[in-house]
Amino acid sequence: MPTPNTLTTTDSVAVLLATGFEEVEALAVVDALYRAGIRADLISIENERHVVSSHGIKLVSDLMLADVDLASYTVVFLPGGMPGTLGLKANEHVREELTRRASSGEKTAAICAAPSILAELGILQGKRATANPGFMDALSAGGAQAQSECVVVDGNIVTSRGAGTALELGFELVRQLLGDEAAQQVRESVVWEH
Repeated sequence: MPTPNTLTTTDSVAVLLATGFEEVEALAVVDALYRAGIRADLISIENERHVVSSHGIKLVSDLMLADVDLASYTVVFLPGGMPGTLGLKANEHVREELTRRASSGEKTAAICAAPSILAELGILQGKRATANPGFMDALSAGGAQAQSECVVVDGNIVTSRGAGTALELGFELVRQLLGDEAAQQVRESVVWEH
């Protein structure tokens, strides 16, 4: 995704893409961030910059996982989708970074099936979280307090339900990084009427 012409913050978001990611979940969030002037880098965890989504759309990522320091990002965001979620979960570097961020109190966001990764790593133990309805049991099994809201914030972790809630997740990340007014401006820019 191109960096916005005018950045409103030095904060940045790493969007991790694995083969089979859900494109709406990834790109709706990136769109909200872009509109707010927040840098969001699409980062391929695969062996090439081209990553194919769960619906067969080929996306060219900005960077390769091997070329970035995830710790330098304010937020690491995990889109869902299948088998993308399984690819993220299988990546040792991704698991290590998620665990490190949890222990240091740094921000992580996940949507749809991807919150199950956090649950399986023990990161959601005792925390409020949400996921796609098909993954709520995985949250509970990981010790989370499973919620049904569109977006759930508990400390440094933000989770969301699926493609239909992706813009709301984007708005929440804008709110956390830039405040309520900036989030409202993005809502208005996309004619959000909820």
